[in-house]
Amino acid sequence: MLSLIDFLHLLPLLSAAVVAVHNPIKLVFVLAGQSNMSGRGGVSDSRWDHVVPPECRQSPSILRFSAALKWQMAREPLHDDIDFKKTCGVGPGMPFAHSIVAASAAAVPLGLVPCAVGGTRIREWARGTSLYKNLVRRARVAAASAGGRVAAMLWYQGESDTVTEKDAEAYGHRLVTLISHLRADLRDPDLLVIQVALASGEGNYTEIVRDAQKRIRLHHVLCVDAKSLPLEADNLHLTTRAQVELGKMLAIAYLNHTRCNSHFLFDL
Repeated sequence: MLSLIDFLHLLPLLSAAVVAVHNPIKLVFVLAGQSNMSGRGGVSDSRWDHVVPPECRQSPSILRFSAALKWQMAREPLHDDIDFKKTCGVGPGMPFAHSIVAASAAAVPLGLVPCAVGGTRIREWARGTSLYKNLVRRARVAAASAGGRVAAMLWYQGESDTVTEKDAEAYGHRLVTLISHLRADLRDPDLLVIQVALASGEGNYTEIVRDAQKRIRLHHVLCVDAKSLPLEADNLHLTTRAQVELGKMLAIAYLNHTRCNSHFLFDL
């Protein structure tokens, strides 16, 4: 017989199973990039403070795709079993999801597919790399299990590409190539990509990367600027409050775009 504690631990999984069976996931979002996407909000000296704002609370309408390729109730830290070599905290994924759900006319279950890994340069996401293969595999399986396609990829990466001028100068071309390859391999030439212009960088060439991000002119590629958002004491990672604001900014960008482009409407 299950103890009360064991039963309480099972509740989130049971809730997720009920949602998946009785109210299939309609929206699938891939979260990719490096540490500010996986989330370092509330992390200091490799310890997370476990502070979860209301905008990041669990909800039966928000699921996450685990490292084991299973849908489960989403909770912070979203990337705990993906970016497992580092301490994860609050990221933009949950506040983004809550904003999408809140804007929906009816309950629209959505799924988040965490793929971000801290400290990675964009060339480590190139086609053929382990990160790229994992992203494509997770996106495909998640979309297939949800009976649809990926609604958008949220991309926040580039801090590690600010260390050398060579990497910074190559960033724009590498990002365009990455998006082109993802669209081909996910068989969606119109895949919506919402990228984040850097709030910080590891090196002295942050503005070069930011400029490249803001100058991308591909169809269905949006850019949200994080520069004004507050940082943790390390001057690199967004604070918990900043991540909440970023999630809302990403949601506004997505909602504005989908309302203007019928191709992206998913019964919102």
